[in-house]
Amino acid sequence: MISFSICLIALVIGYFVYGKFVEHVFGPDDRETPAVAKADGVDFVVLPPWKIFMIQFLNIAGTGPIFGAIMGAKFGPAAYLWIVLGCVFAGSVHDYLSGMLSVRHGGANQPELIGAYLGKTTKNVMLIFSVFLLMMVGTVFVFSPAKILGDMWEPAAVVESAGQYTFWIVMIFIYYIIATLLPIDKIIGKIYPLFAVSLLFMAAALLVMLFVKMPNIPEIWEGLSVPALTPKNIFPALFITIACGAISGFHATQSPLMARCMKHEKQGRPIFYGAMITEGIVALIWATVAMYFFYDNPTPGYDQIAGGAAAVGDAPSVVNLICNDWLGVFGGILALLGVVAAPITSGDTALRSARLIIADFINFEQHSIKNRLMVCIPLFAVVMSLLVWQMSDKEGFNMIWSWFGWSNQTLSVFMLWAITVYFVQQKKPYIITLIPALFMTAVCFTFLFSEQIFSFSATVSYIIACCSVVVALIWFCVWYRKYQKNHQ
Repeated sequence: MISFSICLIALVIGYFVYGKFVEHVFGPDDRETPAVAKADGVDFVVLPPWKIFMIQFLNIAGTGPIFGAIMGAKFGPAAYLWIVLGCVFAGSVHDYLSGMLSVRHGGANQPELIGAYLGKTTKNVMLIFSVFLLMMVGTVFVFSPAKILGDMWEPAAVVESAGQYTFWIVMIFIYYIIATLLPIDKIIGKIYPLFAVSLLFMAAALLVMLFVKMPNIPEIWEGLSVPALTPKNIFPALFITIACGAISGFHATQSPLMARCMKHEKQGRPIFYGAMITEGIVALIWATVAMYFFYDNPTPGYDQIAGGAAAVGDAPSVVNLICNDWLGVFGGILALLGVVAAPITSGDTALRSARLIIADFINFEQHSIKNRLMVCIPLFAVVMSLLVWQMSDKEGFNMIWSWFGWSNQTLSVFMLWAITVYFVQQKKPYIITLIPALFMTAVCFTFLFSEQIFSFSATVSYIIACCSVVVALIWFCVWYRKYQKNHQ
């Protein structure tokens, strides 16, 4: 618990120290924001800062800082280092700067921002890439909450006639359609803060219980002496598994939604950087809860809770068991509400982002509900098809989740490179995004060649990743010298 306490303090300090530094580098000012200049009552709507923070936090949270942290804890205390260092120096920087770039570009979506600095071809590739990622988010964030809710209660008649979890899947899809179509302040602006409070309550309650129980779990300085409970290589698997609690490209698709609701640029640090730090804290808490479940000495948590041994490989079941055992019936229901709300609300805003990205690309105004519906119908049809395939194939969920994880982090790579180019052009210290960009480039290439496509050995994958980093750095240096020469 010493490592956990140190890491918790480090995240808070990171917000006030490094977050302030990053804000100073960007330089927010008093210029008119898109929410004011383009107010349309649908997507460009001024909202109170506290409400924007709550919505942003819930948008980016999903199941990442919970399920990802639980699965990442199987690598041992190294998960702590990635959550803290990744969140402070990469994830929060990525979220803040992508949000603020959107503000500076009239509320532009992520593909447009990438295209503005990495070229039209990259923009078109990222358009397809990001829409596909958002559809995968909508798919995977239907099944996990439906499973949790279905394990709690589901109409017997529906289960018998249509199959398990069907009732909740249909209910979640109906909500998705409504939330995606309506103006942002009608549903999202009203109920998201309540769901965010539930998620924060869950985290706070578990935090208290951790200090009450004081489990005997591994510390960071024990390092590799702690046996990993997964056969996967810590590099790159850990850095893909724990995404939303450290860095996530999906967040850059969500930040423009809130960039269209800010009245002042100086609200950016608490909203974007602050929401990511808060998510890191949630991930840290769940990683520690999972450490108790997997490693508590002398008796692991899964042997202390009835049914725990059968849940070791199933993150949603771990959530159910821990919440009910530690927080009781009432606390467990409130905590599970937060866990269920997080993926559902990330799913609907993912599809909302996809609608806006497609509409912006084809220059199709979204003020009328008819036009919104014309974009949404084919979008939801594809998502439903993915979901049906996922449920029909026993490996479907794992396959989509695996590709989602890689695509998610790859998206962050492109966003970091775009921000790096922006900083060069603005004559600002680009090193703060160049280093995370190079690191995540290595992670994504290693995972692609070792896990996703070719199943190369770790050594071969590491060599390919190193070469990719060298090529990326050479490309950057050549471009940098050319840019400096042309702008002297």
